Amino acid sequence: MPTATFHIPKHRRHVPTARQHVRRTLADWGLTGELADSVTVSANELVTNAVAHCRVTLARIEVTLSVQGPDLVLEVSDPDRDRLPQARDHGPDGEGGRGLVLVGRLADAWGHRQQPYAKCVWARFAIAEKPCLEGSS
Repeated sequence: MPTATFHIPKHRRHVPTARQHVRRTLADWGLTGELADSVTVSANELVTNAVAHCRVTLARIEVTLSVQGPDLVLEVSDPDRDRLPQARDHGPDGEGGRGLVLVGRLADAWGHRQQPYAKCVWARFAIAEKPCLEGSS
């Protein structure tokens, strides 16, 4: 099962770097189109949330992509294990707060788990076609 993991510093300017890593990894695995778009947008939202809400100074955000059976799993972890995500829909005039609602619409499932020293927010996406997984890490 292919897996790719990378880390970024907890700073907004690194969110595009995470998005680019996700897009490149998916392309390397032969995953493109609507699935790649949904995973990339979801990664952008989850990484942005981790960067914005993690209260640990000098933290690093970990992003993992893995193929688990018929699914692609995106995991975004940060060391602020006690600040758990909450989906909120603030309406059309609200600023922010819609990222997890968007992830919920794009992914087949999403959730979070607390680990000993971190929290992980994950999203699961069904892979419609079997990807060409050559060159995977």
